[in-house]
Amino acid sequence: MDFAYSPEDQQFRAELRDWLDANLPDFLEEGEIGPVQEDPTRRTMQRRQAWQRRLNEGRWAAINWPREWGGREATIMQNFIYSEEMSQAKAPGVYNANGIWQIGPMILRWGTEEQRQRWLPGILDAQEHWCQGFSEPEAGSDLANLRTQAIRDGEVYVLNGRKIWISTAHLAKWGLFLVRTDPTAIARGVKHEGITALIVDMDGPGIESHPIRDLTGDRLFNEVVFTDAPVPTANLLGDEGSGWLVAMGTLGHERVGTAGMAIGLKAELDGMIASARQHNPEALSDPDIRDRVARAWTQIELTRLLNARALSKVLKGEKTWPEVPLAKLQWSFLSQTLAELNVDMLGPLGILDKGGPDAVESGHAAHNYPWQRYTSIGAGATEVQKNIIADKAIRLPRR
Repeated sequence: MDFAYSPEDQQFRAELRDWLDANLPDFLEEGEIGPVQEDPTRRTMQRRQAWQRRLNEGRWAAINWPREWGGREATIMQNFIYSEEMSQAKAPGVYNANGIWQIGPMILRWGTEEQRQRWLPGILDAQEHWCQGFSEPEAGSDLANLRTQAIRDGEVYVLNGRKIWISTAHLAKWGLFLVRTDPTAIARGVKHEGITALIVDMDGPGIESHPIRDLTGDRLFNEVVFTDAPVPTANLLGDEGSGWLVAMGTLGHERVGTAGMAIGLKAELDGMIASARQHNPEALSDPDIRDRVARAWTQIELTRLLNARALSKVLKGEKTWPEVPLAKLQWSFLSQTLAELNVDMLGPLGILDKGGPDAVESGHAAHNYPWQRYTSIGAGATEVQKNIIADKAIRLPRR
């Protein structure tokens, strides 16, 4: 692996650090932006919207996008640097994560010039929020088994079916959805065919978003129901029936990004140790806690090296298999490991939820403990990933 940074990479890091030093403290001191929202999810999104607009002003919102679209055409290594610096600075997330990292690049790749002009500006400046609708109640973890139908009728597709676990669908203006335009494909044993990608106006007729309350009490996920919902054929992304190719590109961006999220785990562990020193220092003298901290640090370092190896292979034009799916598994494992460790390090304070006068860091530990269970499913279910690795990477014999 090549751990050296080029002069361009070092300049990229220096410029980003200077920009964060000049903008982040000022932003964090501003307090609420716009009208205060009662819904915690809406409050968070309101804050992220303001932060993304600030990022966009400095061309730091969509670093992978072309320069003519406000990006920096960042290299793989610069993406690594970006994740490191944002994590270390504890910067807020962006408002349009799906749009910036996944859907926007897909529109750039598969969309027409008219589609790019229509949708990319709103993604970039956080004017319009986007969601991504792949999962379905009947399909489980098998994406190709989706059954939401889109039947063409003149200049529209008529959609009927349900999507599930669609993040922020109730807040989104637009969504990228996979639908089945060939209803006979599954019966014919070619379920990967006849899938189409459509951009859907979430405020359109026949479309309902039903927020689902999760273990933390938040309502981030949604069930989306289509009932004879008309979607213009002009909203087709790519060719009819090419949805599987679009989906694989989108999921590729998602899983590479998820692997990169492991970079932030070191900052999370450092913050946990600092919090324990302040609020429950006796915990750090416990041999079991010390052993768990050491093991977590070691696993985080191994994950960092795993990501570096994947990046080196990308830079050399080699396939990133199996590093990216392995890093996704590490992200799931470590996210949950750190959440459990954080609660134990804080002792009784670790179970105090937000809203209480004695809650540490607004109840982060108590909220994060159940929340991180989602990493077993997000960006690819853990058991499915293990089966794929066992089959294709380790080549374990089948029973």
